[in-house]
Amino acid sequence: MFAVLTRARKALRITALATTATLLAACDMPVMTNTGGSASGPSVDPGAPVRVALLVPQSDPGAASIARDLENAARLAIADLGDSNIELAVYDTAGSPAAAGAQAQRAVDEGARIILGPLRGEVAVEASKMVADEGVNVLSFSNNASIAGGNLYILGPTFENTADRLMAYAKRQGRSSVAIVSSDDVPGQFGKIAVEQAAARNGVRVAASQTYPLTLDGVTGTAQSMGSIVADTGADSVFVTTDATNAAMPVLLQIMPENGVSPSEVQYIGLTRWDVKPELFSMPGAQGAWFTLPNQSMQTSFTQRYAARYGSAPHPLAGLAFDGIAAIGALLEQGRSDALTAGALTQSAGFQGTGGVFRLRPDGTNQRGLAVATVRNNQMVILDPAPASFSGAGF
Repeated sequence: MFAVLTRARKALRITALATTATLLAACDMPVMTNTGGSASGPSVDPGAPVRVALLVPQSDPGAASIARDLENAARLAIADLGDSNIELAVYDTAGSPAAAGAQAQRAVDEGARIILGPLRGEVAVEASKMVADEGVNVLSFSNNASIAGGNLYILGPTFENTADRLMAYAKRQGRSSVAIVSSDDVPGQFGKIAVEQAAARNGVRVAASQTYPLTLDGVTGTAQSMGSIVADTGADSVFVTTDATNAAMPVLLQIMPENGVSPSEVQYIGLTRWDVKPELFSMPGAQGAWFTLPNQSMQTSFTQRYAARYGSAPHPLAGLAFDGIAAIGALLEQGRSDALTAGALTQSAGFQGTGGVFRLRPDGTNQRGLAVATVRNNQMVILDPAPASFSGAGF
């Protein structure tokens, strides 16, 4: 335990001094909800090439490699479509909202019928606003559900989708009450709200909600208090929203079990993928815990095909560009003149992407088919496979 706390002390000291932007490097900042109006989408000639604009931050030093991988993945998806009528045009946003808006307008002026990207939420909002009056839809790579709506859709996996999958599974396994543990920063609060809403939708009682400050004392104090909180409230599960790569996670998974939150009696649930940090699997609180992940066979297939074509593994976000092109291509292959309208993009059957089945929702958010996994003998085991369609279990 002392080694865990020593490492955490160093990491959390750095985290506490970081800027808000650094804290949210893996999560979009909250921005004003898109107010660009609702776009049904332009009609297209099914027999003619359709121009798709890809907006990526090519000249942003901090994101240029992601931009490259997003473009590579989009071109790989086009190649998979065979005799596709998609004509891809790439525009540089430089990671700037103003530049993204100008480039979105330029793309439409040059014939784009739909926009794929941009990467960040606040940038995507500006791009969508600029072209909303022309009825052009934007499929952004953001995971920020608060920006979705009107002509702006998000392709990134959301806390809401993950929390819903896990709460529905917990309900089916007989779990009826949950205590939520979250950090007091923006990602932690977004995660807490997502879990609270998912619990309400699935008939699970929120017995308690505890937040911790980004300090070692804050994390430790919250972890030590959870035993009495669980006992007093009767919670039969603990939902941890903390990212698996955060220094607070091993502290929570070590100290909560030592203070009465026994994994043999209380179900641990994680909002993020714990398999990205396999060192956690040896922690007491990880034993038997639940978390989600995409369809692994499909994700592995995409990674292998990408590496074979481009010589290296793709960035984790690259698959979103592939998914966007796959959805557009699937609709165009149906020979529909309304293929790029809101009605078509939000078809209930959804699409097949790099991580399995997914669909866009009328409110601009998305649903993705996720597997539920656990930890046994320090190894990840799939408990409930990712659904193959939206008519199967898991939705």
